[in-house]
Amino acid sequence: MSLTKSTTEILNGTIEAVKGVIPCELQIERPSVTVSPFVLKSLGVLIGLTGDFRGRIIIDGDNQVFGKLGESMFGMFLEGAMLESFSGELGNMIAGNLSTFVSQNGIDIDITPPTVLAGETKLSGFEKALSLPISLQNIGQLTIVLILEI
Repeated sequence: MSLTKSTTEILNGTIEAVKGVIPCELQIERPSVTVSPFVLKSLGVLIGLTGDFRGRIIIDGDNQVFGKLGESMFGMFLEGAMLESFSGELGNMIAGNLSTFVSQNGIDIDITPPTVLAGETKLSGFEKALSLPISLQNIGQLTIVLILEI
């Protein structure tokens, strides 16, 4: 499978995973290339991708967005330790669905346990990544960053 096709499969898988996990109206913006370093707003989740395709997926947002998303999914606004736990689990669900989606297209990837990043965090150590902004109706915006090791 070509590099471009693999990258497209990972991007499409990410979009499908987000649509399958987040139960609200979504507007997925056009992906763009971002360069190192990437600065997370106030809360994020980092999950490693291993197997046929190596890299990392980062879900970046602020506490309010993750809290409102938790409220839409579980009926209560989340904060503190519950918010961080929810953020990690949301990352797990999205990355797990991504893994399942791409496996149907011949790409075998596994995911690492989520790492929750609280507070403004600067991530470096990569050249380029794909940034995928997602607007959640009545909630706010998340950005998914795909750091693909090519």
